Amino acid sequence: MNQQGQINPRIRRIVTAVLLGTCFISLASQTMMVTALPVIQEDLHVSLNAVQWLTTGYTLIIGIVTPLSSNMYEKFTNRHVFTGIIGTFILGTLVGCFANNFATLLLARLIQACAGGMLMTFQMTTMISIYPIEKRGAILGLSSLVISAAPALGPTISGLILEFLSWRWLFILVLPLMILAFIVGYLKLPNFSTPRPIKIDYFSVLISLIGSGLALGSLTVFQINLWYGLAMLIVGLLIIAVFTKRQLQLKNPMLKVQIFTYPSFRWMTIVGIFTFMILLGTEQLMPIYTEKILGMGSFLSGLILLPGAIGNAITAYFVGPIYDKYGPKWLITIGSVIMLVASIPLVLVNNHSSVIILTVAYMLRMIGNAFVFSPALSEAFSDLNQEENSHGTALNNTLRQVSGAVSVTLCVVIANTPASLVSGIRYGMWSTVIMVILMILSFYHYLNIKKANQK
Repeated sequence: MNQQGQINPRIRRIVTAVLLGTCFISLASQTMMVTALPVIQEDLHVSLNAVQWLTTGYTLIIGIVTPLSSNMYEKFTNRHVFTGIIGTFILGTLVGCFANNFATLLLARLIQACAGGMLMTFQMTTMISIYPIEKRGAILGLSSLVISAAPALGPTISGLILEFLSWRWLFILVLPLMILAFIVGYLKLPNFSTPRPIKIDYFSVLISLIGSGLALGSLTVFQINLWYGLAMLIVGLLIIAVFTKRQLQLKNPMLKVQIFTYPSFRWMTIVGIFTFMILLGTEQLMPIYTEKILGMGSFLSGLILLPGAIGNAITAYFVGPIYDKYGPKWLITIGSVIMLVASIPLVLVNNHSSVIILTVAYMLRMIGNAFVFSPALSEAFSDLNQEENSHGTALNNTLRQVSGAVSVTLCVVIANTPASLVSGIRYGMWSTVIMVILMILSFYHYLNIKKANQK
């Protein structure tokens, strides 16, 4: 089905606006809790390690449910998939509006995350499908703008809300926006996809959920009991291996893992993973430092992140079309250098660090992040055909979100390990520097493979 040729530009613009708008709200909601964590910690009387699961758990659930989205996209019409996703998000938001204890609040976040994981893949797959291939860099640039800018803006938005209202309003204010999106999607979203009578392999669904749940859940258990955590991780990885082997044998796999054998998809997905880990890890550590060490309120802590979010969004907007013309090499190289230079003040924080310097450093790191993320995303899909796009987006999003959750948990655990929280923040920032170095090595390894294949 030649969707690019069948959809007129006006309908395409409506679809794009609805998808990017809802995806922005979902992803901003993902990180709105970042600046709210200290507030919720005191209000609900829970530990910092426990309360950070309002962000980590959200990211983990996205990683767990995203593999299911490729089958949903193929089996049902795009309108049914979209309304089902937004309806689920509305349900989670309603639960959050009335949450009066930590367990209910966490449940609300996890329901939202189930929808968020599906929505991100649905948005990317649809955008790739309805635009011609020569516009892919620009379109994925728009998509990556939302994917990176929305989580970056989330803490600032929540900081502003928390300055005047309670944390419950983080749900109340989102609710009417998503209800409006549901109505617009139901009335205006055209059915441009044709469902296929594929048979969902429910055993694959089951072992995917169990395997990823055990592996990701081990991150929490490691903090309580090393051996139980290790056992969960090993069993989870073994089940994921069984899942992967089964996908290779099925005619209609739940997730077409074969695409990970393409060097462009494999290595540029890894580059994107490290980029997202750096973004979420740095973003998690900054409010902890400003609120716990410098004694700032949630509003000012969120405001410090705002220039970085704006810089990231503006850069991402321009980077997509540049990639279409010149490819990823110099964009990613420039972005990597900017991220390393911006790391210097972050790894040297102390009790009296300049807020202005930290704000500028964070902004530069976010600009560098945008130079890398959009080209990495576009290059990862350069060798995929139309039928592989939904599987590619599901696999790419799954790996990125799971790794993001690992990064957030890792940074928080590192920050809380030393007796001095300032030292812990420094160590956490150093871990993000290591991620930058691994990202650079992965990219240049890909360039060497690409060069060798062209000979």
